[in-house]
Amino acid sequence: MSPRSASVNEELRRRSRERLLQATVELVGEYGYEATKLGDIADRAGAARGLVSYYFPGKRQLLQSAVHRLMHMTLQAALEREPRTEDGDELLARAIDAILGLAREQPRLMRTHMAGILQADGFVRCPEQQRLAQLLRDTVVHYGSPEVDVDYPLLRALLMGAVFAVLLPGAPMPATLLRAELFQRYGLDWERGVPPGGEPPGGTRTSASDQRR
Repeated sequence: MSPRSASVNEELRRRSRERLLQATVELVGEYGYEATKLGDIADRAGAARGLVSYYFPGKRQLLQSAVHRLMHMTLQAALEREPRTEDGDELLARAIDAILGLAREQPRLMRTHMAGILQADGFVRCPEQQRLAQLLRDTVVHYGSPEVDVDYPLLRALLMGAVFAVLLPGAPMPATLLRAELFQRYGLDWERGVPPGGEPPGGTRTSASDQRR
């Protein structure tokens, strides 16, 4: 039997890494961070336990990479769903709804992720985070920002703040209200993206063209 090529080995490593990331999202979402052990993640992924420490320095870094991958995949699916569009307002609306949607659909996972960012190890820069950042930055470009390097980190901060507000234990803010504030800030019509049912709180039916005058 001939040895595997370098490209085949690279693909196998990529798949192993992605299985670990997916298993982390599933287990932490189901059982919480403390109850999820690295061995459990390896078992769920069908991988050797040594692979976890080979790819990631620790559980906190693994979790951040896993959530960044989930956010990237969710955002990409939202931006590329039918009908496909290059309309900057629609793409930004989809991006906002995708991130707020994760906070509603995966509260335990996203709350754990946000708590980890605030700890001593801070923000983990990894390939998954870089792909997420590039996709969000491209969305700002499509929106027509004249200062992308200023507006992209601001949008990122606003989205992180909105997720924190949705997930705040004991005093969560309604996601619809936070959506209305973000849509109003960026001059987005309420009907764009994936609007929740009912009338918009805050009157964001004002057209984007009117907001930008």
